[in-house]
Amino acid sequence: MRKRRSSAAPPLEEIAGNGLLHRRALLSGGIVLAGAMASGAAATQAAAEPLKDPPWSLQPGDVTPVLQTPSRFEKNVVRILSNPKGEPRTQHARAPLQYLDGTITPNPLHFTILHSGIPDIDPAAHRFVIHGMVREPLEYTVEALLRYPLVTRKHFVECGGNSAGMFSNAPLQATVQQLHGLVSCAEWTGIPLSTILDEAGTDPKATWMIAEGADSLLVNRSVPLQKGYEDAMIALYQNGERLMPGNGYPMRLLLPGFEGNMNTKFLRRILITDQPAMTFYETRNYSPLLPDGKAYRFYFIDEVKSFITKPSFGMNLKEPGYYEISGIAYSGTGTITKVLVSADGGKSWGEAAVEGPAAPKAFTRFRMPWRWDGQPAIITSRAWDDSGAVQPLRADFVAKRGETEEPVKSPYGFPNQHYNSLTCWGVDAKGQIKHVYV
Repeated sequence: MRKRRSSAAPPLEEIAGNGLLHRRALLSGGIVLAGAMASGAAATQAAAEPLKDPPWSLQPGDVTPVLQTPSRFEKNVVRILSNPKGEPRTQHARAPLQYLDGTITPNPLHFTILHSGIPDIDPAAHRFVIHGMVREPLEYTVEALLRYPLVTRKHFVECGGNSAGMFSNAPLQATVQQLHGLVSCAEWTGIPLSTILDEAGTDPKATWMIAEGADSLLVNRSVPLQKGYEDAMIALYQNGERLMPGNGYPMRLLLPGFEGNMNTKFLRRILITDQPAMTFYETRNYSPLLPDGKAYRFYFIDEVKSFITKPSFGMNLKEPGYYEISGIAYSGTGTITKVLVSADGGKSWGEAAVEGPAAPKAFTRFRMPWRWDGQPAIITSRAWDDSGAVQPLRADFVAKRGETEEPVKSPYGFPNQHYNSLTCWGVDAKGQIKHVYV
């Protein structure tokens, strides 16, 4: 005989300063927190009169389109472009992460960076070649690759220059999208690259592969051959549908955890070799400078990182009461195991609820119940992964990696790469939110 669940809700336990509550308040579908909110100012009293029928419920709606698009009331949920007037330059499209939830970025909102625009590739005419230090050079059509056994995995892709504005010595007042919008997470389907490497037969002396795209600049990057045998993929599908053109249609290289520029779009060649090519993008654009004037020769991995997406800059807390702090965490070195949240600028911390099962090298959503008392607060997050890596505090990060001597005026500048320290949002007594450093 099943025991009846008690109708009495457990108390909302405060576990850290400034009103952070124990994550158990989110259990049972959030019913505990919802009950507390219903008894406070967040809920309205039931109307004394029956609800009136709104105009849209009195007549038939629109005809179903062949391709569904978001509601017109979600018109602000779009990407930000670095060339909104079509300027001929490297084009960045930043994902509106503060307006999204869950862990998957919808295909039309997935961030992209294109160095020479989006080529209009006919998949029937496209060819992919693997050559160099192999037993047998091979050429594949898209149709041929689609006949191979496919695998599906969820992984994030992040530009090495994402969050570059955070190197500024003064906090930029910018949204999550502006600061961190060059990262997205999708469910990718394709062929393990190891299958193709085995079919071609790589030379035991080979240690590198040079991946090249079919765009007009022939963007290419050197990748350790070992990565090809670990978890690299030739991706053909993105969130269940064929790749979006800006994300590499008809095929792209996916290197989970490695910086976005290495995940070559429009893939057409892989050269197997015994040395790196030292291409433009790995000797100039993606070689992070250090405070002593030296630069990394190679810096592949996007390290453990997290940031709060809501509440965040551009939002406003209308009144004191219960709120949910939510954000995303991810790591190029493993699976997120723990995220701590602070509401007092790092003086005290509480462990957030991490939604699972968490996947390696993929977005993980974290949530934290918070009772805001109307007083100033500083909220931030810090993540750990199963490799033991931890998101560094800003002071430690700056000591190792440096910051600009003058404030960066735009979040779109690229003074450096691979920022993975904390992001802090300051909430004032009016509920307005600013970007702050602690």
